[in-house]
Amino acid sequence: MDSYANIDLNKIYDYKDLPDKVGGRCDNCGNALFKSTVKNFEFIRECRQCGMKKRI
Repeated sequence: MDSYANIDLNKIYDYKDLPDKVGGRCDNCGNALFKSTVKNFEFIRECRQCGMKKRI
């Protein structure tokens, strides 16, 4: 099963479980611009175009 095909934009993915297909690009839309937040000692990267989130 390809886990990149069933991306849920409401979920925060762990980078170790779902690494980038192309480094520095969103797995869902291919955008390279992200906004980053730190919450509870976790670095969260969110795509500015589609909103996909990853815990780095």
